[in-house]
Amino acid sequence: MANLAARQPERPLLWPDLVLDLQDLLRESSAEIYLVGGVVRDALLHRPLKDVDLATSGDGIRLARQIANHFEGDFFPLDPERGVGRALVDTPEGRLILDVAGFRGDGLAADLADRDFTINAMAADLRGDLNLLIDPLGGEQDIALKQLRRCREGAITSDPIRVLRAARQGAQLGFRIEVDTLREVKTAAPLLAGASPERVRDELFKLLALPKPVGALRVADQVGALEVILPEVKPLHGLPQSQPHVFDGWQHTLMVVETLSNILATLSYHRSDNLTGAFGLGVMATQLDQYRAQIQAQMGTAWPNERPHRALLLLAALLHDAGKPATARQDETGRWRFLGHETVGAELVAARAEALRLSNSERERLVATVKNHMRPLLLEELTPRAIHRFWRQLGAAGVDVCLLALADFLGARGAELEQDDWLVLVDRVRTLLHAYYDRHDTLVAPPPLVDGHLLMQTFGLKSGPVIGQLLDLIREGQVAGEIQSAEQALAAARRYLDGG
Repeated sequence: MANLAARQPERPLLWPDLVLDLQDLLRESSAEIYLVGGVVRDALLHRPLKDVDLATSGDGIRLARQIANHFEGDFFPLDPERGVGRALVDTPEGRLILDVAGFRGDGLAADLADRDFTINAMAADLRGDLNLLIDPLGGEQDIALKQLRRCREGAITSDPIRVLRAARQGAQLGFRIEVDTLREVKTAAPLLAGASPERVRDELFKLLALPKPVGALRVADQVGALEVILPEVKPLHGLPQSQPHVFDGWQHTLMVVETLSNILATLSYHRSDNLTGAFGLGVMATQLDQYRAQIQAQMGTAWPNERPHRALLLLAALLHDAGKPATARQDETGRWRFLGHETVGAELVAARAEALRLSNSERERLVATVKNHMRPLLLEELTPRAIHRFWRQLGAAGVDVCLLALADFLGARGAELEQDDWLVLVDRVRTLLHAYYDRHDTLVAPPPLVDGHLLMQTFGLKSGPVIGQLLDLIREGQVAGEIQSAEQALAAARRYLDGG
């Protein structure tokens, strides 16, 4: 029989104020309520609170609604059949997710035994002494040993999503996977093919949301998970030595993901001198620092169900060479001209987005980013028209394209980076971002001088593609400084219609 006696842990449990507020709110509840899972593990490791899981003998949906109402947050009935509710609460550190679920099985012992790893199978009594730990499966000892150990035989194969969780949490915490657990993880990896696409998506996004996801991706690859959930990333073959990639396809992809993570960290408010000490990232930081706030704001946005945009961008990096390798040739000046797999890659990426049950908006952003990630490399002269067309076609996705282009260029070359070429690309990206953030009204979206109705009325036209072509023509004339009035706009439209 499991030992549920609460005891003093070897190191104190550190709880944030929100947990203490929860205790005050629910102390008098007639139902048993326990903090369980990651929140207890993180309190023991003295890690920042990310989310809160509660297990109860009562109605999880009712308790979640009570919590949301008390903190003036949002409430969702996450799984009505199992009595699982979710409260979203805004805190000074950001939005916090609190999930409240009825016990899995008959009481707390069965609930903890049914979890994935022992370090996630500890509990603390929310209505009791929060200094005491309930640890029937030895999770505290496994934390001391820095290992992930399954709660029971079959814990992974019974829920293959735990394969991805093992990769993520092992990398996140710096823990090794215990031998028998690792064996079961490898056995369970092929079973991911039959797992819920939504659960695969959510766990993949959690993995990609790590500050440094490459370690977790390597583990997921080694245990055989990636070839099941993202088969597009592994058939890549090395590029010929004449091309400007110094890694084979998969290693290049990992380098791009790692480089993109470093770029985002460099442009964050918490970057370290270790990052900017390198030439490539140091130059980029100097040139793009003025747009740090805007870039961070975009990375901080969320898609449906709180999926972070940063994770979607890293998924684009993971899929950026989907299909077949890009090809390149040198022109008569010795510069590289990239040809490639835009159509094939876009189709594969769209199909993968569909398989992961991403929203339509996420799929469009992902495809646009992957399809266009070479465009900043291909732009020659950044004329006002060229800049306008770039942003008109891509919108906010253009920021993602710029960041992925930098990561792809830097990740392709490693120590073989040509400094002059890098300086040119960084300056090109800076010019594009300057247009988007500082000259939006003149280069990206100038105020309209005429509208489609006026064009149809003036020239006797019907609604159709030609109206859009005329409006594009006029906007491009505006950004180039050639059209500055409605009269000039109509004159330019007349010349176009007359074939002039």
